[in-house]
Amino acid sequence: MLNCLVVGAGGFFGSVARYLMGLIPVPTIGINIIGAFLIGVISAYALRDIRFDPRLLLFLRVGICGGFTTFSTFSLDAVEMLRTGAYLPAVLYMVLSVVLCLVATVGGQLLVR
Repeated sequence: MLNCLVVGAGGFFGSVARYLMGLIPVPTIGINIIGAFLIGVISAYALRDIRFDPRLLLFLRVGICGGFTTFSTFSLDAVEMLRTGAYLPAVLYMVLSVVLCLVATVGGQLLVR
C-alpha cells in the first residue's frame, strides 16, 4: 500500500508539471522528449548506484515520469528490450503500441459519435 501512495504522490507532481508545461505552451512532442530524457537519466543513475532507494525510484520513474508522460515509460520499455537483444519483440512493441493506440483513439471517437 505504501508503494501505491509513493507512486500516487509522484503522479500528482508529474501530472501538475504536465499541465503547467501545456500552459507555456510546450507541444506534446516536447513533453514526451523531456519525459523520455528524464526517465533515462533516472534509470541510468539508479542502475549505477545500488544504494538507490527502490521507493524513490517508484516515485520518480513511475510516479513523476508516468504522470508527466506515459511515453517516457514506453520509451524505457522499448530501449530495455533493445538493450537485452530482444529486437523483434521491441519492434513489435513499438509498432503495435503506436498503431493500436491510434486505432483505439479513433474507435473511442467513433463510439461516441
